[in-house]
Amino acid sequence: MTLKKYLSSYWIRSAFYSILQRFSTTLFGLINFVVLIRTLSKPQMGTWALFLIVTTIFEITKGSLLKNAHVRYVSTNADKTERAAVASASLVINVSITVLFSLLICFFSDWLSNWLHAGADLATMLKWFIPGLFGMVLFSHLEAVQQSHLDFKGVFAGYFTRQIALFLIICLHTVLKIPFSLPMLAIYQSACIFLGTFVIYLYSRPYLLYRFNPTWIWIKRIFGYGGYIFSSGIIGNVFANLDQILTARFIPDGKSVASYNAATRITQMLDIPSYAAADVLFPKVSMASIEEGSDKVRYLYERMVAALLCFTVPIGLIIVAFPKLIITIIAGARYLDAAPILQLYAIAGMLGPMQNQAANLLNSIGKSGLCFLLNTLQLSLKLGINLVCLKYIGFYGTAWGSMITGILAVAGWQMMLNKLIGTKLSGIIEHMADFYKKIYLNINNIFQKLKKAPGA
Repeated sequence: MTLKKYLSSYWIRSAFYSILQRFSTTLFGLINFVVLIRTLSKPQMGTWALFLIVTTIFEITKGSLLKNAHVRYVSTNADKTERAAVASASLVINVSITVLFSLLICFFSDWLSNWLHAGADLATMLKWFIPGLFGMVLFSHLEAVQQSHLDFKGVFAGYFTRQIALFLIICLHTVLKIPFSLPMLAIYQSACIFLGTFVIYLYSRPYLLYRFNPTWIWIKRIFGYGGYIFSSGIIGNVFANLDQILTARFIPDGKSVASYNAATRITQMLDIPSYAAADVLFPKVSMASIEEGSDKVRYLYERMVAALLCFTVPIGLIIVAFPKLIITIIAGARYLDAAPILQLYAIAGMLGPMQNQAANLLNSIGKSGLCFLLNTLQLSLKLGINLVCLKYIGFYGTAWGSMITGILAVAGWQMMLNKLIGTKLSGIIEHMADFYKKIYLNINNIFQKLKKAPGA
């Protein structure tokens, strides 16, 4: 059987644009990182990393509240009036949360900057980024509009524009030898968000109803559905960056967090397919849970995770085998102390798709409360283990803690899914074997055709 038999045109089209968007975002982010890490000092890179952690946690967490609820309710509702009400309520919540976060930055960013030993730079960057936060209101709203109509092309175009614009600005600075300033980088980020918003708007126009009719019913329903997802998003994103936060707090040399960030940037490549798959899988699992039952949901989960593991396991093994070479190429010899961190991250990252997709599945089938509980337990476990490892191991303590917690978390999530919908590790392994077999057969067919070609 061919792969086409298993995948519909939706999967092919959506996965292509979603993976392309994730890949381009991470690739340009990595390229920008490669340039900046050779230009900025280690303390400056540490501050830049903390700025990205704070802003990314907010952006992703807000998206987890609004986008998932928006996609679920619009994709399963054919009435245009109701769709407009969902979109309007989502936009009201979006603006309200952004205003609240902006006020927190105004009043507490100085305290946060001092607590993380980042001097005044982190607070200054966050304040200069406030316009970008409001640009993200429209960007994230239009992203949800696109995905709720099962269209991922505009999302890719918007993110690509943001990344390529920042890349060109950084290249211009480098070529003209204009020194970087951290506040200026925050301003550039804001400007690129507005440019990306304009591009995604052009693609979203066919889906916009141009009606603003928010209702308390939909505001409450979105919070009712997305409230746990929002809380889980905060906890999940703090969990993902806890090692860097603890390192900045308890090793106040301004340099250690830069080394952790270097390893994090590289292992993010392992997460590209997983997060892209979550975007594609969410609306399909939402519909399958309503229309086809748990057997279909289990099949979709096991097959998607198997496909992702086929990618992450080989890449992870390469990273574990050659950490110093990879660190030297990406970050430079100044960051060789990050090689052991990279190895430990890669070990946990190979299994990352199992945890990421498990959380995504629970949200998509309406188990957001359970997902929040598991994320809370996971964060508490990681905090405790990391603090113990930090005390007894030192600089590499949080890396060891993250690896241990990651492995334990995967086991816990899989046990829960087995109880809820009957997922089994053996099913994932069978699908992996099936994928590898198809890859081998396809490669073998290509070589056979090349041998038979005239002149071969």
